Amino acid sequence: MKMEMLIDDLQTLVDDAFNLPFSGGKTFVNTERLKEIIEEMRANLPVEVKQAKTIANQRNTILNDSRNEAERIIQNAEERAKVMVQQSEIIKQAQQKADQILFNANQQAAQIKGAANKYVDDLMKKADDDLSKHLAELKKIRSGLQSVSQKKANTKKPQQ
Repeated sequence: MKMEMLIDDLQTLVDDAFNLPFSGGKTFVNTERLKEIIEEMRANLPVEVKQAKTIANQRNTILNDSRNEAERIIQNAEERAKVMVQQSEIIKQAQQKADQILFNANQQAAQIKGAANKYVDDLMKKADDDLSKHLAELKKIRSGLQSVSQKKANTKKPQQ
């Protein structure tokens, strides 16, 4: 900042210079003031250069830090994406396995239901056959009892 002011002072000194007639554009400048400005510039130049170097170093540090942070963010994002893809694949595999288990369970349930229906049908057929057999025996026994009862009734009739 100081250097800019000194350069402005130099410009003012040149602008205020007196033109010498018949000198081909040469001017008369206050050499004492010119020397003072040059000395101040020399004195301030290292400060300005140091500040510029410090600013450049800070800029480089900020850029490096920014690059490192960007690389870290990208790396984290890539790792998270890999994890998400893996989780998605695991979920897909788990869903497929669950679907297969459900399909197998439904098939097994259908087989068990079919076997149970056949077993109940067999029991009912056996019960029906047994009942039919016992009913036939009961009818035979009843018929036999009726025939015995009629014979006794016919033999006990008084004769007239």
